[in-house]
Amino acid sequence: MNPIKIIALLLIIGGALGLAYGGFTYSQKTTVAQIGPIEVNANEHHTVNVPIWVGIGGIAIGALLLAFGGKRD
Repeated sequence: MNPIKIIALLLIIGGALGLAYGGFTYSQKTTVAQIGPIEVNANEHHTVNVPIWVGIGGIAIGALLLAFGGKRD
């Protein structure tokens, strides 16, 4: 399997996941205050939305690469 086909499959899978889930959430640990040896931490939750056009574009580009990317003359 050549690298172009691998990239095409990753784009198709990533686009499908983006359409299915619509985004992802991650946590970030931050230090709120530090007084001597005592430290106060907080977890911040961030949500990143994946636009629909990004998912569709990933699927379309992946399909085009899969169809035409591996052909050599």
